Amino acid sequence: MSFSSGYAIGIDTGGTYTDTVVLNCADSSVVATAKSPTTHHDLSLGLASSLDKAMQESGVKPEDVKLVSVSTTLATNAVVEDKGARVGLFMIGAPRALKLPVVTVRFVDGGHKITGAEDDPLNIEALVDGINDMRGHVDAYAVCGAMSIKNPAHEQIAAKAISLTDPKPVFCSHTISTRAGQKERAATAVLNARLMPVMAEFLAGVGKTLDDRGLGGSVVVVRGNATPMSMEDAVQRAADTFASGPASTAYYGSIYSPEKDALIVDVGGTTTDVTLIRDGKPTINDDGSIIGECETHVEAVEMFTVGVGGDSFSRINRSGRLEVGPARVIPLCMAGEIPAPSGWIGKGHDSHLIKIGPSSASCDEDSVLEFLTENGPSTFSRIMKQLDMGEIRLGGHLSALVREQVVEEAGFTPTDALHVLGELSIGDARVSVEAAEVLGKEFGLDAEGFARKVLAETRLKIENAMLEHIVRKEIGGNMAGIIAGRSASPLVSFEASLNLPIVGIGAAAGKLLPEVAEKLHTVAVFPEHHEVGNALGAVKMALINVNEEAR
Repeated sequence: MSFSSGYAIGIDTGGTYTDTVVLNCADSSVVATAKSPTTHHDLSLGLASSLDKAMQESGVKPEDVKLVSVSTTLATNAVVEDKGARVGLFMIGAPRALKLPVVTVRFVDGGHKITGAEDDPLNIEALVDGINDMRGHVDAYAVCGAMSIKNPAHEQIAAKAISLTDPKPVFCSHTISTRAGQKERAATAVLNARLMPVMAEFLAGVGKTLDDRGLGGSVVVVRGNATPMSMEDAVQRAADTFASGPASTAYYGSIYSPEKDALIVDVGGTTTDVTLIRDGKPTINDDGSIIGECETHVEAVEMFTVGVGGDSFSRINRSGRLEVGPARVIPLCMAGEIPAPSGWIGKGHDSHLIKIGPSSASCDEDSVLEFLTENGPSTFSRIMKQLDMGEIRLGGHLSALVREQVVEEAGFTPTDALHVLGELSIGDARVSVEAAEVLGKEFGLDAEGFARKVLAETRLKIENAMLEHIVRKEIGGNMAGIIAGRSASPLVSFEASLNLPIVGIGAAAGKLLPEVAEKLHTVAVFPEHHEVGNALGAVKMALINVNEEAR
């Protein structure tokens, strides 16, 4: 079925904003756009707000909407921020060195030969012992057997044993990848297990929001390789949504770039994603992507993600050095009712404020929550002192509470810096200025000087990410150390230039990228609707794919 009439909707949920675009299918013209803050405690609220604004602006009737395409950076952000389900991994076969984001890994005798014949009987007793040890400590399981791509029997038996003992989600590597390479298949299965609850919760909210508005007919989710998939597949193969946002970014860039070769840079709230288009097309890593520190079999656009964006935590560490990212916090100017920064903000553990979050009502009794309820928003150091908790213990506990949206963290960010300089006005600039005045004194700077310092560090991280992606792609090897340290020595310095334009996407791109482009001796362009470029790329990609399949 092709869509030559009616309307299509593109939705992109990022770490900071959820964007919606309404498109006329007949001529691909943009009818309406909208942005709403992403509501992390309930993602459907931000989605509903953005969608309702766009539908109201467009005047389009629900029955005239033929297609909805959804992209998101949730999977990307979950990897960058080390979030997701707690995973227990069973490796069937000979033990080998692994470094994967799991709670624990258990090696079990078994596995098959390249012919599919059994190499070693599956040790059921060791398998059951492992399940009993993991039960209660993990949210999902991943299973990867030697040569399961030739014979998945041992993985299937292990999955059945797990389901009978601990009915949690199980991901077998043979259902995720048919390629050789046990370590890569294991990483892919683990990633799917980690991301499944993230995508399941998100897409359940998407489905309900669309159904409530009569828009749930034909819905697709953008894969990381810039092709559409069903919502059901997006849950079961959640790792395929890694780079979903960057894929939409690259697709948008390929349509609107002034040149056939260009660097597409999406500056979000949590991350900046860098992708490359060559000869007018996104470059796809068909052999599998490196996600975090893991080599996987996930097909995705070739990209480089750095943990820096508009909401990156900008703090002075205990050594007196400014650090920007990769953690994300609520900008002080957007934090609502908080104490005046002059009374609490400083360096180290006094650099951010911890406050009750929107999900706290559903939580059991907790000493930290009780303290925050009685005393209001507090710094890490004050909580640590008053509750007599160690740094590591409190840090781990707070990380869990933040993941569950039970508490929120607010601190100085590049968004605050832009408010200090009068370049942004979406929050309370007075709070940002007051914090910058205090923090700037650590460097002998006034508020504006400190804001410029934060933005300079933010731009440098984006610049380094762009250069490293290009160098890895065009030259090969890991040049991160050279690129990051090229201006660190007073004895050695060198400049780098880009021989292709930068296409900026995202609300903050126009504030950060022009200076980066100038430093790299190129130009930054910001096409029409670049503020919602991911949503626009998502819906155009889906329309083109659907229409091509119909031919």
